[in-house]
Amino acid sequence: MAIRLSAAETLALRLRAQCLHPRPPVGTSVAQIVSAVCGLQSQEPKAAALAVWVRSSGLLAADIERARIDERSVVRTWCMRGTLHLLASEDLGWLLPLLAPRFIAGGSQRRAELGLDEDTCATGIRILRSVLAQGPLTRAEIVAQLAYKGVQLVGQAAPHLIGLAALQGIICCGPDRDSKPTYVLLEDWLPHRSNPMPHEAALAELARRYLQAYAPAAPQDLAAWSGLPISDARTAWQLIADELIACEGVSGPLWMLKTQAGWIDELSMHYSVARLLPAFDTYLLGYHSRDLVVEPQYARRINAGGGILHPTVLVGGRAQAIWHSRLQHLQWEVIVEPFADFEREVQPQLQAEVTDLGRFLGGQARLRMEPGDA
Repeated sequence: MAIRLSAAETLALRLRAQCLHPRPPVGTSVAQIVSAVCGLQSQEPKAAALAVWVRSSGLLAADIERARIDERSVVRTWCMRGTLHLLASEDLGWLLPLLAPRFIAGGSQRRAELGLDEDTCATGIRILRSVLAQGPLTRAEIVAQLAYKGVQLVGQAAPHLIGLAALQGIICCGPDRDSKPTYVLLEDWLPHRSNPMPHEAALAELARRYLQAYAPAAPQDLAAWSGLPISDARTAWQLIADELIACEGVSGPLWMLKTQAGWIDELSMHYSVARLLPAFDTYLLGYHSRDLVVEPQYARRINAGGGILHPTVLVGGRAQAIWHSRLQHLQWEVIVEPFADFEREVQPQLQAEVTDLGRFLGGQARLRMEPGDA
């Protein structure tokens, strides 16, 4: 018989899976956090750093770049949904071969519209290999080198060619230069990455790792998060069927891993914990629907269109506000705009979050509340 879960219980379990509550203990590394949630969206590097912070204890902003550039235990490249992610380097060897072929094929028409036919892509990537063998280059430097060698890239053609090379496992992001990303050859940057898995083994591992980070969830959630078709997501579910616990959520069937069964026994109904999620956080991107987290009347406050997801305040796993920050007089000011008046116990939690955010950023931060809509 399926275990019945209320909305609050489902959210409490997802907070735990996402390392949002409780946070991992002090000493948990950047790579361990990124691995635990099977990657973090990284189209905005600063948002990705905050996504690590909100799931960590005691880390500093410098630790994220140290892990990426010095240790190379995490890597920034294109992966899930064909978008930029921060991934544990040890996961790239099996994730990329599993997911990338679909995104490469799906982008062919758009590349052709940009003048990137198959021959042009092949020539461009061959040149890219050659010029990046000399060291990291920014996008502008890549465009200039390609133009010098006879491949003219106009408008969005450059990022699409770079993204294609990354999905093919040829390049990844290297160290930033003057706040601009550079690109490097993946074989030079991560020479000892893991080998690909057989397709079915990789599908099973994807479902397993997804549920470790997002349960309770369903195959359509895996499909939405990964970018794979629903048929592949259902196959992945079937491959680990003997590892699953069936649950009944408020909107339909959900599943967890048997290894997570103890979480249900530890559930508390007092999960009013507050968290400051950054823009594009994976907690909001990891499911087919955000209806459980975001009430319909507030949906456009978080997602105003154009694929933008604003920084969000969670209370008890639900979106209760948006927030932003600015640096003023050597101090960070965190402005929170509630959708409605907070419960009394939320304000001290928010203040604690803001104080810790200042510590993470290497300074001080203060909270400023804007009037709620209620």
